[in-house]
Order: sequence, then structure tokens, then C-alpha cells
Amino acid sequence: SSSLTEAKEFVKRLRRQTDLCNVVKTVRALLNNNSTATVLRSGLHAIFSEKSLDVTKDLFQEKFRNPKKRQKNIQLKCLKNFISSLTSSTDIRDLLSCLSSDLQTFVIKPSKNKEAFKEQASDFMLKWNLLLSNVGKILTINRTDSFG
Repeated sequence: SSSLTEAKEFVKRLRRQTDLCNVVKTVRALLNNNSTATVLRSGLHAIFSEKSLDVTKDLFQEKFRNPKKRQKNIQLKCLKNFISSLTSSTDIRDLLSCLSSDLQTFVIKPSKNKEAFKEQASDFMLKWNLLLSNVGKILTINRTDSFG
């Protein structure tokens, strides 16, 4: 049974690796096209200037009505940092390094122990996925030109 468990874990890791490789290929192609990268970046900036993500911000804070437990919206900070480093000449490694640095600062370092890390990491991933889903939806509905 332990071999079966290890095999299942290996398959999960392999799938994640394949998904990540596909994302990197897509992003690399986007970054190599100056006009596409510029349009995407302007679309993402427009989302923030139009305050289209206010509903998402409210969802993040709903869980933390208690001022002592109020959490800074680290997902929005990470996304803004990511967008600011997004240019047509940016290498994919630089973007991943930016995201990695933010994760180190906002998720890994503040964790006091393994359990706190697991909770903080899962909370971050849940909210990060929600944020990216909302950004994708807003771009799809309001900014179709941002998809190149």
C-alpha cells in the first residue's frame, strides 16, 4: 500500500510539473510578443484603476471581521508586484523569482511552525486561485483585447 501511495504522489507531482511547463511555454510566447505583453499589462492595470476587484477584496476580508485577525491582502500585493515586473523583455525566470520572493516574504517567513505554515499556505492558495479566477473573468468580459 505504501508503494501505491508513493506512485499516486509521483503522478500528482508529474501532472503539476506538466501543467507548470505548459504555463511557462504560454507565458514565454506572450513575453516574446511586445504588443501582446503591452496590451495584457494595460488590461491588468485597468482592472485595478477601475476597481473591478473590489468585490474580491470584500470576499477576502469577510472572514476577518475581527480587527485582530484582519489580514493584509497579500494576494493583491503579489499580483501587483507580478504585473509591475511584466514587460515584453522580462524573462519567465524573473517573473517566477518575483512570485517566489513574495511567497517567501508573505507566507513562508511569517509562519511560526509547520501547522501555521500549512494553514497560511492553503489560505494563500485558495485566495490566490479566487483572485486569478476573478481577474480572468473580468478580462474575458471587459477586456477581450488583453488576451492577444
